[in-house]
Amino acid sequence: MARNRIADIVAGGRVLVSDGAWGTFLQKKGLQPGDCPELWCIDRPADVADVARSYIEAGADMIETDSFGGTRIKLADYGLADRAAEINEAAARISREAAGPDRLVIASVGPTGRMLMLGDVSEAEVFGAFAEQAVALHRGGADALCIETMTAADEAALAVRAARESTSAEVICTFTFDRIASGEYRTMMGLSPVDAARAALDAGAHIVGTNCGNGIAGMIDIVRGMRAAFPGVPILVHANAGLPTIVNGANTWPEGPADMAGRIAELVEAGAGIVGGCCGTTPDHIRAIRKAVDAINARRSA
Repeated sequence: MARNRIADIVAGGRVLVSDGAWGTFLQKKGLQPGDCPELWCIDRPADVADVARSYIEAGADMIETDSFGGTRIKLADYGLADRAAEINEAAARISREAAGPDRLVIASVGPTGRMLMLGDVSEAEVFGAFAEQAVALHRGGADALCIETMTAADEAALAVRAARESTSAEVICTFTFDRIASGEYRTMMGLSPVDAARAALDAGAHIVGTNCGNGIAGMIDIVRGMRAAFPGVPILVHANAGLPTIVNGANTWPEGPADMAGRIAELVEAGAGIVGGCCGTTPDHIRAIRKAVDAINARRSA
């Protein structure tokens, strides 16, 4: 597959497959609580590359990067703020090499962990941190920037604007929602799926969507709402492998590859154009999703 723009591919009717979890994968490789995952791009690049290659081999059209907490604001928690550019460029380079010439790299950009509304940090500081990260990821070879796990409209908008104004990369913005007592979905800061998508699009995002927080069944209603409000906008979904339970002190994820793959057609029918996994998903999940997506694409092209 040529590296065309993602939004153009989806607009042409092709459903794309993204990758699965990175954090839980790195934990299996030995990442310990309190470690900086992003520093592995410098100290343990072979392990990071193995994660990326595993998803490419499973059939992903695109892979993320080990850069979720890569803003200088977040890296300051580990005393690594001054290495933000170095770490992010390395993260993108690793995934770029694993992706090869034909697959896409959608570099991960997560929240800063600070609250603008509480005055923990200024808008200028947040914008600057996201811009620095975006430039380094794009320089390292990222085709798109996947601003993800957002809950607040102001932080998401700053991240999107920083990426748009600092690079020529496509910009994806996804939010995390929880189901509230009324049965509706809201972010931690109270945003509905439609309001969240609107904030990202108004800031300049090319693609919107949802990640984490829900298994694949919960994503269907979220996507359906976004699609009804924004008919022509590509929607990306990175679903968890269900909601975890703790067994013998460790998280156990209830949805296996067949469980997730079995809901892909319904998710695509709701409006998703790009599907992949978040926490608890593995290359086996992506392999099963690839098979389900291939069947959908074959029917569409028949």
